[in-house]
Amino acid sequence: MPRNVTTGLDGTPESLAAADWAAREALLRGLPLRLVHAWKWQPYTYTPLGGVSLPPEAIDTERSWAKRVRDEAEAVLSRRYADLRISASEVAEQPVPALLAAAEEAEVLVLGSRGLSGVAGFLVGSVALGVVARAERPVVLVRAGERADNEHLPDTGGIASAATPYRDVVLGLDLENPDDTVIEYAFDAAARRAANLRVVHGWTLPPYYYGYGGALDPELNAELAAQVRRRLTDALRPWRGKFPGVEVNEQAVIGGAGSHLVDASRDAALVVVGRRKRHTPFGSHVGAVTQAVLHHASAPVAVVPHD
Repeated sequence: MPRNVTTGLDGTPESLAAADWAAREALLRGLPLRLVHAWKWQPYTYTPLGGVSLPPEAIDTERSWAKRVRDEAEAVLSRRYADLRISASEVAEQPVPALLAAAEEAEVLVLGSRGLSGVAGFLVGSVALGVVARAERPVVLVRAGERADNEHLPDTGGIASAATPYRDVVLGLDLENPDDTVIEYAFDAAARRAANLRVVHGWTLPPYYYGYGGALDPELNAELAAQVRRRLTDALRPWRGKFPGVEVNEQAVIGGAGSHLVDASRDAALVVVGRRKRHTPFGSHVGAVTQAVLHHASAPVAVVPHD
């Protein structure tokens, strides 16, 4: 099945920033870009026998607006990225199911998320969170205002530039479940950008050590830290061999990984985290670390689902 980079459009500044990021990602991957706008209007009141129907003129207005959003975005991106193959479509469906269906044909799905006013980070809406929690393909969230030069180091004069080397790609790695899909995505992203890969693993002392005074034993703590670092090195060794051009910086940090990944995002091009595919009676689940990164990271965040 032909693959692409897909982005969801809704006419908001955050979706346009996501579309621009998706265009650059498509060029990095040598893939076409697909723009998708889901325009179906959900009635907000219902009758007992089956709901309220929209009048034809309202449906026509919504369809016309969707086409305008698509056409304007396609025109801007075509001018900005002349070598990029772009296709666009409107889908008469609710946003979450429409985007989940579009993701099935994509290497990656890119969505916009509102930046928190005055604070670095995201405000993740119900559509984005619903897609992230259920998608079978990687989903990248891009906040409003994200520009190409944000991914790059400043030039020698300290000025933002898209012509300088990329900032680090940051990977949050769970050593209890070091899934190959997540690790490969991060190494591949770093390789395509000729960027360094910073791997962050958070760890804590086992609870039983506190009962025996272990938390107060510097030698024991140092040995445990060394064991964690060795496990991290062992987990990454095969991937260093597969991606010899990627320089890797390993960080085994004490405490939960979420806050450390948020800190690392401040000078990162991309943060990569995993999401285990597990369904509960109350819907799909997004883990605590991924939640923290989604809501507080200041760089684009790639959420990679895995078994």
